[in-house]
Amino acid sequence: MTSRSIKGTARRFGDDINTDYIISSRRKRESLDPDVLKNYLFETLAPEFAASVAAGDVLVAGKNFGCGSAMEVAVTAVIGAGIRIVLAQSFARTYFRNAINNGLYPIECDTSQIADGDTLEIEIGPRILVRCTRNDRAIEAAPIPHDILKILDAGGLVPYLRKHSTF
Repeated sequence: MTSRSIKGTARRFGDDINTDYIISSRRKRESLDPDVLKNYLFETLAPEFAASVAAGDVLVAGKNFGCGSAMEVAVTAVIGAGIRIVLAQSFARTYFRNAINNGLYPIECDTSQIADGDTLEIEIGPRILVRCTRNDRAIEAAPIPHDILKILDAGGLVPYLRKHSTF
């Protein structure tokens, strides 16, 4: 497996960011279209966020990111905004699985030294390293198993199965 490097700007949140903070559950009754949902991303926590997010930004959080309900739309809205990576100290297991299934990289690492607006360079491969250009600090992230990386690289479980399945 080859390594690749992805650069992005850190968009910082704290601990226990639940799925209703990511996208209000009432929004999924209106639409499941990622291009619509991205307009409401984090609207209760940071009303300015959706208008300021840029494709390639990296969500950075503390512990227990994605806790709460298991609604998959909380991943869909993040991907709709052009975010492909979430760094957190830990993830709720259902959010972690939904992220993998939908091609959003859930990377567990120490995020305590990453500030909002920091430029990050993330090397994804057998080892995952997160470099913060502000303090030139390298953070080693928890590894992602090779087979899971293949699913993420394909864009999620369905695209992976379409390409590799013999069903």
